[in-house]
Amino acid sequence: MIIRPYGSTYAFFTPTVPHMHFLTVVFTDYTLRTVALGAALLGVVSGVLGCFAVLRRQALLGDAMSHAALPGIAVAFWLTGQRDPLVLLIGATVAAWLAALLILGITRASRVKEDSALAMTLAVFFGFGLVLLSALQKHPNAAQAGLKTFLFGQAAALVERDLAVMALLGVPALLCVALLWKQFKLLSFDPEYAASLGMPTGFLSVLLTTLMVLAIAIGLQAVGVVLMSAMLVAPAAAARQWTNRLSAMVLLAATFGAGAGVAGALISATARGVSTGPAVVLCLTAITLVSLLLAPERGLLWSAWRRRQAMAIPE
Repeated sequence: MIIRPYGSTYAFFTPTVPHMHFLTVVFTDYTLRTVALGAALLGVVSGVLGCFAVLRRQALLGDAMSHAALPGIAVAFWLTGQRDPLVLLIGATVAAWLAALLILGITRASRVKEDSALAMTLAVFFGFGLVLLSALQKHPNAAQAGLKTFLFGQAAALVERDLAVMALLGVPALLCVALLWKQFKLLSFDPEYAASLGMPTGFLSVLLTTLMVLAIAIGLQAVGVVLMSAMLVAPAAAARQWTNRLSAMVLLAATFGAGAGVAGALISATARGVSTGPAVVLCLTAITLVSLLLAPERGLLWSAWRRRQAMAIPE
């Protein structure tokens, strides 16, 4: 296995492995196995939580929080002076969570609309993060830390410790969704009715946003702050085309996310100059396009065919 730099990210490939032995290599090659598992775990977590973001029309909130995580990474490194993945992800989580609370506070306490609050928060936090990264370049360990790789991700550099940190944050988030499934489902479809039943809708909303923050945090090293919003939105948007049931939508989104993660890792392993993060996002884009075109009932081609059939029926 050879790992080589490509732009601001790292692409990896196995020049001696035939294309027909993809599945064998996933289980035998350490680097490819680690990257594929990390991308698959990210796809599952972001796919599940992205469903609630899409249903609650908070897709742009994920974009804002992913960009807002950048200053948290820089501050965590500045305070500790080390590139420990858990420490950096804690910093990213805190920053993204603060940004989410700031957006909610602005929309509730002022006349500023949610889209304006999202745009302002995203720009301010992301700009502040870029300033901190520039300032940290004077730090003696900044070059070795490779903080700028969090902009576009560095999936090819994942190791088992990174997988452990991702699982430490991602698995509890999935368990929380499973335990509060009925509450989150009702909150997503009918928050007024949930409030009338005495459910703490405010707390549940903050908790669901916090879980989204965790999903964003575990994906920063793999795909970066720029592409992380696609990991939240694309699997859920694709799954929504195939079903009207939330349970089926969540399972499909998790499957799409995991499949795209493994496929992106395999593409990056065999194609020169293709980074893993962008490859995963492109695979998700392909899945979304196929879903938009071919999904029964909602697919564009199916809808056009049904309209044509209806016009052909004589009155």
